[in-house]
Amino acid sequence: MLRYALKRLAVAAPTLFVIITVSFFLIRVAPGGPFDLIPNMDPAAAENLRKAYDLDKPLLEQYGNYLAKLARGDLGPSLAYRDRNVAELIAEGLPVSAQLGLTAILLGLFGGMMCGIAAALRKNSAADFTVMAVAMTGVAIPTFVTAPLLTLFFGLYLGWLPISGWNNGQLAHIILPVVALALPTMAGIARITRGSMLESLSADHVRTARAKGLPEWKVIARHVLRPACMPVVSYLGPAIAGAMTGSVVIETIFGLPGIGRAFVEGALNRDYSLILGIVIVYAALIILLNLLADMIYGWLDPRVRPQ
Repeated sequence: MLRYALKRLAVAAPTLFVIITVSFFLIRVAPGGPFDLIPNMDPAAAENLRKAYDLDKPLLEQYGNYLAKLARGDLGPSLAYRDRNVAELIAEGLPVSAQLGLTAILLGLFGGMMCGIAAALRKNSAADFTVMAVAMTGVAIPTFVTAPLLTLFFGLYLGWLPISGWNNGQLAHIILPVVALALPTMAGIARITRGSMLESLSADHVRTARAKGLPEWKVIARHVLRPACMPVVSYLGPAIAGAMTGSVVIETIFGLPGIGRAFVEGALNRDYSLILGIVIVYAALIILLNLLADMIYGWLDPRVRPQ
């Protein structure tokens, strides 16, 4: 397993390099620059700022300088936030995004599996049809629609929960963003769990266990749940990636000080260094989390366990 993890990390290094390279050139060929939005700026002052941040140099030279700094662990200074570097901004926002994303994933995983199991055990019942209808609706409606609806209903109409702000992660402030972010994941996991549960329930070894008189709860716990979890584990990698990228929208809507909101502000301000730094963090996390999901999959099924 360790050898497999090292091989995957070795393959991930070129992938990360390609992501950095493509992102570097894409954000620089986009119209506008980091100092174009400053009102009434003297052209000479703008040129001095470009020189101070090496933006006056040829693009390939800028790229080489950035890679050299990155190799030393330097993500560079922010172009929009004066006297701040990218590492400081990410260090401030990452705990917020991590708490939001992990809580949403755990809620989506628990709620989705419970709903999927309940639907599978009551196949073709009213509960089954209701769960699947709600799950299809959750998959179809994006977070930028559900988040404002939750804000409007629970925040403005009922006044039960605050609609913006973080307030050091207090429960009342994280309920709405976490629920909005978790709903698509919960819906997807519910559908996958129901399908895998139905397949496991019809397996030969399950029928044999029932024929031997094993109680139904033991049949479910010992012979059905473990194989039913395998498709869910495979889905978790893309689900986590979706939750992380979805947090960009959620943090902007609810005014949360995470790196998703910083990414949006960096894009609006053409803050090249900040955008690249957040892209690198997102890409590295997605690669590592997908690797973890594959290793858990191998633990659940020894037949596909990497050697």
